[in-house]
Amino acid sequence: MAGHSKFKNIMHRKGAQDKKRSSLFSKLSREITVAAKMGLPDPAMNARLRSAIIAARAQSMPNDNIKRSIDKAAGNDGANYEEVRYEGFGPAGVSLIIETLTDNRNRTATNVRTIVSKNGGNLGASGSVSHGFDRLGLITYPESAGDADKVFEAALEAGAEDVASDEGHEIWCSIDSLHEVAKALEPVLGEAEGIKLAWRPQTQVAVTSEADAALLMKLIDTLDDDDDVQTVWGNYDVPDDVMEKLG
Repeated sequence: MAGHSKFKNIMHRKGAQDKKRSSLFSKLSREITVAAKMGLPDPAMNARLRSAIIAARAQSMPNDNIKRSIDKAAGNDGANYEEVRYEGFGPAGVSLIIETLTDNRNRTATNVRTIVSKNGGNLGASGSVSHGFDRLGLITYPESAGDADKVFEAALEAGAEDVASDEGHEIWCSIDSLHEVAKALEPVLGEAEGIKLAWRPQTQVAVTSEADAALLMKLIDTLDDDDDVQTVWGNYDVPDDVMEKLG
């Protein structure tokens, strides 16, 4: 279990997220509704729903919005969303896993394929890149939760497998133990910023070309702007100096 291994850039975080809060709330709301439909509408009895609510609160989503999203599922008046995963390659040969929630497979497939192909990438068949990732549980905390040593010790005691402390804390564990680990961490570190299933790359691709990095960031941002796309995971590592040049 490595205490300071770095996995930054696994999921691109946009600095201009505030400008897209409406789209973000829409995605969070969709996840809450789907989670509530797949299990009980009580977060205490539905781990996925609890995770979705935690993620929504971390983005300052109003409680009324959260309640409406749950009520949609309970009242069975929301759209029937399904989870569809796309896999492919981006600029510089990086591997990408694109997770979506959609009520129209054809629309989503067309949109995702178009975005990827127009931005230096191409989609592959199911399983074409996921074999190079590990499916794990991911618990995130802000830097304010504690220093790296405190978080490492807490994660070790809770049964986690790995910790990355860099611009916040990422605690990795097996899928089966995700919510047990999260529950054990809460008394020590407080409520997590996020609790989710994630894709962690087994190896990373260094994107050192500014042109490739710019195109890759554009691809990820454009995907993220699509209402059906929930999360984009990749095995890219863009050096800090390149990211600084991109602004």
